[in-house]
Amino acid sequence: MKKSAVEKSVQSFLDKKAKEKQKKEYVDSLLAVQAKDSSNILAVEPNAGLDSAGLVSDSAGGESVAETPQLPTPEQLGISITTAYAGDTLRVTKGDTVDFPVTVSWNAGDGSVLVLPMGTANAKDVMQVAMSQESSRIVKDGHEMAQITFNYKIVVQEEGLSLVPAMRFEIPTQMGQSLYLRSEPVVVSATNSIDTLVTVLGIVFALFWVVVFIWRMRRRSKVKTVRNSLKIALYAIREHMMILKQRVNVADSREWLLELEGVCKEFVALRLGRDVSKVNLDYLVKDGKLEGWERLVDEFAHARYGGGKRDGFENKETWKQAMQLMGLKEED
Repeated sequence: MKKSAVEKSVQSFLDKKAKEKQKKEYVDSLLAVQAKDSSNILAVEPNAGLDSAGLVSDSAGGESVAETPQLPTPEQLGISITTAYAGDTLRVTKGDTVDFPVTVSWNAGDGSVLVLPMGTANAKDVMQVAMSQESSRIVKDGHEMAQITFNYKIVVQEEGLSLVPAMRFEIPTQMGQSLYLRSEPVVVSATNSIDTLVTVLGIVFALFWVVVFIWRMRRRSKVKTVRNSLKIALYAIREHMMILKQRVNVADSREWLLELEGVCKEFVALRLGRDVSKVNLDYLVKDGKLEGWERLVDEFAHARYGGGKRDGFENKETWKQAMQLMGLKEED
């Protein structure tokens, strides 16, 4: 019958220990021959030996005394056990079924291993409702590992803190002894489904108001930026108008009116949110979008197509009309 991975490992471990013990006892027997006259040291004759089965032969009576072999630990054989929540708190909702996986793994090159679960996951306020197992292979640190995952389905029946007990497993061997594995217990924190819903709604409500607050702050910032831009643009238009006022009596009337028309176009473009190159005051007056601008626009058209000399007081009256239509004041 083909030996399993555990039996091979155990046999190799025991053979190694037996050889070490045989060598030690042989050396001790040689020392005992030299000191056999001393009463403080047990005399062992050189012909006393250790057979391959771990039996010590008695040279006087010819009898063999069997020593119980000591099995290596699972860790020495490279067998490990892990849980998904080791060192952490498992958070669940009271009454819900949750998975609690426990995995036993070993080097795939050692062959197959028989792993038997001992006991259940039942504990105070914790009930096991089902258990399944699945075998698989993975590569870890360049080594192929075989593993068996025992998936316990548990239900926590009360709120508060509970404890999933340590899960124990047995690995039988043909030597009549077994290896034992034990996982770490895991703390479980259970909450009521209503409390969970209230918490979720509270978080959603809080996030909603955070989003609203951020949106409002961005909107206010944007509005403030636009207002500042408008304020700066209006200030520049007012400064230009003040320069035109100073030149009302000395500048050429036609050039002065056309420059005033350009300033008015800048104001209208700012007011309507358009590019100044696309602003046509004549069309806007005809469409009724510049109510009260008819007389001022007519003067611009007369200067553009007719020309002629104008008195300084006439230009100043035109300037006052433009200031009034744009809502600008001479004083700061």
